Amino acid sequence: MLIIPLLVMILTAVAPAEAIIGIWYNTDKSGKIEIYKKDGSYFGKIVWLQDPLDENGEVAKDKNNPDKSMHTTPLIGLIVMHDFSKDSDGEFKGGNIYDPENGKTYKCKLKLRGDELDVRGYIGIPTFGRTETWTRVE
Repeated sequence: MLIIPLLVMILTAVAPAEAIIGIWYNTDKSGKIEIYKKDGSYFGKIVWLQDPLDENGEVAKDKNNPDKSMHTTPLIGLIVMHDFSKDSDGEFKGGNIYDPENGKTYKCKLKLRGDELDVRGYIGIPTFGRTETWTRVE
């Protein structure tokens, strides 16, 4: 009889971490980011853009990256989130998020709230940051 409650506790603890996996709209729904798990950490890559072409009609590339060798890398497929892990509070921390619009990388933490994901990018400590809310793609 002890096995069933133990199994329920294990499944409940695992489900929230895996629930973050999927495709998410960014705040203004101009892009979709796929969050996936690799080697025990969570990552995110751009899988869709509302405007996939640049001002010249070419595939949008990572032209704002401070690493000039990345300027020819297409935005679609670009890994913009890496190295997140779930902590005991149910948040995903320890990762970074890259903003291709300004070429900057920020520390980041994620908090899952059903079909919404609070994405807080910051420099230094979370107090000095900004939170955006992403929504799950149906």
